[in-house]
Amino acid sequence: MKQVTIVVPEGYANLSSVTGAFQILNRADGYWQKNGNKPMMQIRIAGFISELKLDAGFFSIHPVNIKDIKKTDLVIIPSVSHEYDQVIRRNDMLIDWIRDQYKNGAEIASICTGAFLLAATGLLDGKNCSTHWNAADDFKRLFPKVNLQPDKLLTVEPGIYTNGGAYSFLNLMLFLVEKYFDRSTAIFCSKVFQIDMERNSQSPFFIFQAQKNHGDEIVCKAQNYIEENLKEKISFGDLAFKLAISRRNFDRRFFKAVGNTPVEYLQRVKIEVAKKTLEKGRKSIFEVMDEVGYSDDKAFREVFRKITGLSPLDYKARYTRESVLI
Repeated sequence: MKQVTIVVPEGYANLSSVTGAFQILNRADGYWQKNGNKPMMQIRIAGFISELKLDAGFFSIHPVNIKDIKKTDLVIIPSVSHEYDQVIRRNDMLIDWIRDQYKNGAEIASICTGAFLLAATGLLDGKNCSTHWNAADDFKRLFPKVNLQPDKLLTVEPGIYTNGGAYSFLNLMLFLVEKYFDRSTAIFCSKVFQIDMERNSQSPFFIFQAQKNHGDEIVCKAQNYIEENLKEKISFGDLAFKLAISRRNFDRRFFKAVGNTPVEYLQRVKIEVAKKTLEKGRKSIFEVMDEVGYSDDKAFREVFRKITGLSPLDYKARYTRESVLI
């Protein structure tokens, strides 16, 4: 029987990611046994604390003592507080325990921002990882050695699995159910819990937020110019000249400060404006395209799909107010 440990970090753990993981895996094991198989999993919720109160005390978790668990086969790390530096400092013993379990043969799965605790073990250095898109900048700051894939719903490394943000952890649970049980059990869980098995990206949910707290005044001026002239054809050579800086130095400083090249930044700002306009539902695709400075229909659609994972038409159908009310 596989031993599964859902860990409870000190400070905060997202309740739904703890209870959701527990419920789905238990339901999968129940279905597995109903079909004539022996129990597959023993699932425990454990931590170095005896109680964790959440949401103004309305809920609390009472984990078993993690010191009593000498060996486990699968460790699941729930989503944690957005005070990432503090979470890491307060959970040094848990981080060591997770690292030791992996070295002893356990597999590790992190949910959403639980990737911060996983990355703090050093086990993700040089590997791919996903987390909530809204936490990407903080993650890159704290863990530059990790290859963050913020558009990915799931990443798979040898014995290490991560997923994107919020309730996308349900897809991680289906992945684990199929891995530890079988495909038919995963399909059963997808139907019972009504989880879309075909999701593979969190790009459609990404909200681009311009990074401007980097302290580089020249880059800030460039960002403001880009945002104020979306409809115009921008020459970054001319913009660098206006800012009295060489093009090569401009590109280097821009990428260092923002994390995108100037061209990538321009595309992301344009597409974010296009998304918000499409969500209102009052303008056609061509009107939106023109509004953000695209004259080539094919180029607009290709960039839009590259960034969001959807065509402009599909995005509009999914997120306009009319479609939400249907």
